[in-house]
Amino acid sequence: MDQQDMSESSSGQNTSDQETCPSNSSHSSYLSETHTLWALSRNRTLYSHSDSGISSLLPSDSFKYLTWHKVEQNDIQGSQLRCPRVREGPSAEELLFREEECTLPSQKRVLEKNKWETWLQENWEDCTNLNLSFQDLGDPYQVENFNRILRRLIRVETLWLVDNSLVDLSALRLPSCRVLNMNKNHLTSFKQLPKIPQIQHLSLADNHIDTLTGLSSLRCTPLESLVLKRNPCEFHQNYRKRVFSCLPNLKMLDGILKLPEDTSPPETNIFSKLCIVS
Repeated sequence: MDQQDMSESSSGQNTSDQETCPSNSSHSSYLSETHTLWALSRNRTLYSHSDSGISSLLPSDSFKYLTWHKVEQNDIQGSQLRCPRVREGPSAEELLFREEECTLPSQKRVLEKNKWETWLQENWEDCTNLNLSFQDLGDPYQVENFNRILRRLIRVETLWLVDNSLVDLSALRLPSCRVLNMNKNHLTSFKQLPKIPQIQHLSLADNHIDTLTGLSSLRCTPLESLVLKRNPCEFHQNYRKRVFSCLPNLKMLDGILKLPEDTSPPETNIFSKLCIVS
């Protein structure tokens, strides 16, 4: 009797479950969809917090310190890039790992080989047009890598270095550069410019150049246009006359063609006007 009651009770419970709940397959499907929606919502939350400095689980995190030439099956050379980004410095753990690597002779040889392969693939020597603006060079590693790239630009003709907080590039030589844009940097003198013997168009707007001293170093270049807008030297008395006097071959200053009044008339010898009475 007890067994029959239990059987009926169990049977009744099963019947009730079947009446009030979906089938096992549909129930699993419902749970799967719920889990998927929850996961998507969680991922969106993680991604949305990535800008606030909280660690995210973005797939790109594993490539944070990876340069393009280290990506597998990639044959892109530096000379094919137009606006490359100087990557941020490696973490302290990565620097420590590198130091440990260099202690072993075999790994040292591998490292040297990798450096040579990287050098060939970067191929900065064949770059003719390059934009290295807005690099935000706040890390010493970035500055070192940035200067390393600049030293290899022996054939670059057009180079943009806008807003990089640059202070002094006087040790640098750009033998083929014809167009150089160094707007929005921290230059204070023309003596801090790189050596640019072939320069034709030079833009130095929004720097801190307060004197025209050193401008004559550009006299022997084929410079045609110069931009010095929003520099303190722009407010000097006879600013345009002084610039054109230093650079007789200059055709345009701050976007304005050379005007007749920009050329100082030859000074007349005051003694030639004196009347000599004997």
